[in-house]
Amino acid sequence: MSAQAAVSAKRPILLIEDEPSVIAFLRAALERRGYAVVHACSGEEGLKQLTKGRYTGVISDIRMPGAVNGAEVHEWIQKNRPELKSRIILISGDTANSETQRFLAQSGTPCIEKPFRVQQLIAAVEKTFGKP
Repeated sequence: MSAQAAVSAKRPILLIEDEPSVIAFLRAALERRGYAVVHACSGEEGLKQLTKGRYTGVISDIRMPGAVNGAEVHEWIQKNRPELKSRIILISGDTANSETQRFLAQSGTPCIEKPFRVQQLIAAVEKTFGKP
């Protein structure tokens, strides 16, 4: 087992998503593949989790209700959790939005467009975080 895989096995993926059906879908897909998942229902909750926990990586929706969106979570990670800078995957149902397109182009962060297939998600997770 590689060092990256050993790290992944001990630390969960933080999933920041506000839609219960998407949370259930992502959690089931990731746990079936052997990943541990912790979820936050808002950007604010995600930032609280990030300040106190250690994670293999972060999967965050870009657009969420509340004061903190996925772009702001991404920005916070860049400043405060450098070890997670390249371990973020964004999900969005709104990639046609010019603001979202600009953010994705500037950040260089992988984004999976909703609706997506389980295989798309797993391929992105394995590439970005390593296998469990």
